[in-house]
Amino acid sequence: MRFKHKIAFIIVYFGEFPWFFRYFLHSGIRNPSIDFIILTDNTPVSTPSGNIKFIHYSIDQFNRDASRVLNMDIHIEKGYKLCDFKPAYGYIFSSLIENYDFWGYCDIDLIFGNIRNFMSSRILNQYDVISARHDYLTGCFALYRNQDYYNTLFMHSKDYTTVFTNQKSFFFDETNYAFEEFAEGVHYSLIKTEIESMTHVVKRLHEEKKLKALFEFQIVEGFAGNMLWNRGILTYRKEFEVMLYHMVRFKQKYSEPLENEKVIPDKFRIGKKKIYYR
Repeated sequence: MRFKHKIAFIIVYFGEFPWFFRYFLHSGIRNPSIDFIILTDNTPVSTPSGNIKFIHYSIDQFNRDASRVLNMDIHIEKGYKLCDFKPAYGYIFSSLIENYDFWGYCDIDLIFGNIRNFMSSRILNQYDVISARHDYLTGCFALYRNQDYYNTLFMHSKDYTTVFTNQKSFFFDETNYAFEEFAEGVHYSLIKTEIESMTHVVKRLHEEKKLKALFEFQIVEGFAGNMLWNRGILTYRKEFEVMLYHMVRFKQKYSEPLENEKVIPDKFRIGKKKIYYR
């Protein structure tokens, strides 16, 4: 099936791939109309689909590229600091997304459902920035319209230079640690943080009618359980189709061997504490 809007996600990951990465790939392959561009210093994983694209890349290369494009001295030492740079990926890696209408970033601790069932042509025609939560911009999954204005939204934060040139992690891509305040519905202008986060920026520009942002709950997190992944469709409680499951907490309680020889089937269940193949 052909879709009007071409979408690519940029993932930058350094170090050994964790056990859950194969679930990310398995579910990503089931979204063949969406490309996943993975820049990594790890060995590429062979996949049967052309929408998973590996590019060999090092942390030193990232520092050089980011310094050149952003015109500042960037020297990240640990991979976790990359979270602060996610909103700038469309600017730093602009040459990789020239042929796409939307670009995004996502984490690798995700199991995707059918993304297009949620990112429809109607939604993509209407909105410029899309979050997977209703209350703040999600760092694990976000989409931006691929135009210069949206690719440089991070520059609308008065603190982006401070964020990029400091080794400290600011959660710039989300809320600068103000998760509870945003979840409680406090207006962004009343939430005081150390730096102006991307949630502050996007909500402000949306309110000023300088962009259209969609904040909608399309994600399952925590130990929800009662999920079924069936040939690319992710269902919660046997009735609610969801776009993705974020294993941010689940992966801390459950793991599989890195050298797992079991083939992930076309159908599996996600319980509160385990993934079941039967």
